[in-house]
Amino acid sequence: MGPEVKGNPLHISVYLLIASYIIGEFIFPKYPLFYLLNLFGVFLIIVSPIIFFSSRNAFYAYEENPLPHTETDKIIKTGIYAYSRNPIYLSFVLFHFGMFLTFENIMNFLCSLGLFFWLNNYVIIEEEKYLSKKFEQEFSRYCQSVKKWIFF
Repeated sequence: MGPEVKGNPLHISVYLLIASYIIGEFIFPKYPLFYLLNLFGVFLIIVSPIIFFSSRNAFYAYEENPLPHTETDKIIKTGIYAYSRNPIYLSFVLFHFGMFLTFENIMNFLCSLGLFFWLNNYVIIEEEKYLSKKFEQEFSRYCQSVKKWIFF
């Protein structure tokens, strides 16, 4: 049995996008941003799926299941996983933040913060406990050489 992660991060991310749209468009006011921030948001929206699909394809190349509650036989350390231990989750957060910057919907910003907090403090913690028990030294070396999120 894999890590004891409650909830599917992809499903929760999509549900938050839907809720952000409904609540942000019809209840909360817009907060205009600089045009360059809007363009950076478009960039994040474009880059996020690239990160997601390259991460998912790495799982499939190693014949692993990307769902967080499944067992694993290998630690993926190549491709995008050489730069971030959690690129799929990074893509979710960046997408929400990009939606905020592009559409100036404050709910997308709040959801990106909430999603980051939940992933960092509940999902990733459980996954890393599981991996450190199963792979011990190998996972410890991997954690020392690769950041959890690209910058920290």
